[in-house]
Amino acid sequence: MRIARFEHNGTTAFGTVIGEGDSAYLTVLHGNPMLGLTEPTGEHLSLAEVQLLPPSEPSKIVCVGKNYGAHIAEMGLTGGSEPTIFLKPPSSLIGHGQAIVLPWQSKQVELEVELAIVIGHRAKNVSPEDALGVVWGCTIANDVTARDLQATDDQWMRSKSFDTFCPVGPWVETDWKPAGQRIWSEVVGADGLAEVRQDDSLNSMIFDVPTIISYISKNLTLLPGDIILTGTPSGISGIVAGQKVVCSVEGIGSLANPVC
Repeated sequence: MRIARFEHNGTTAFGTVIGEGDSAYLTVLHGNPMLGLTEPTGEHLSLAEVQLLPPSEPSKIVCVGKNYGAHIAEMGLTGGSEPTIFLKPPSSLIGHGQAIVLPWQSKQVELEVELAIVIGHRAKNVSPEDALGVVWGCTIANDVTARDLQATDDQWMRSKSFDTFCPVGPWVETDWKPAGQRIWSEVVGADGLAEVRQDDSLNSMIFDVPTIISYISKNLTLLPGDIILTGTPSGISGIVAGQKVVCSVEGIGSLANPVC
């Protein structure tokens, strides 16, 4: 089931996404489906009528770095025996269609498409075998990074935490499981032409989703709504004002954000 969180006429609500492409619409739901409230209100809205929001309001966004071998190589880094994790603040979140704002502090902002996991149940010390049981669903993220600041700072926090640096969406897929699907990113220029920047398979991840969830839960407690970013493939590259970034995962959809 595709579930979107959205704003319409000043009100935030959830809805199931019905259909594909330009004909897709929302069936509005009573309450929060993460709490099992999936009763339709009877109201229907087109996607064009609403502002799609990130699918949850997390207490934290936990990110995995260095999870694709080719990306490790292009960064000139070395991998480890355990996942590398770091945090992005919830204040960096934006939804599908909202603008990535380039900060004056950086001259080299880059895109990073990632599979994102939304946690549905409190998780502490879960095993890899039980890890998928705490997942509400899967979505798409762009771990926008000020690469020049990442290189000069002693740690990654500032380079990845600017406002608008974590687009997530457009919705969450609750019945979808990672199984080697394609993951890719494109940049659409002012001329309307799209250029593929990243293109890989989820099978290329060094640490799979159950391993990631289990590892994180053994180091910190995951709460309902928390979002996990699972790493980016090779092909990271710069973005500039006037472009549109499109991040896609096969079977989920595409997350698109203009750059300004």
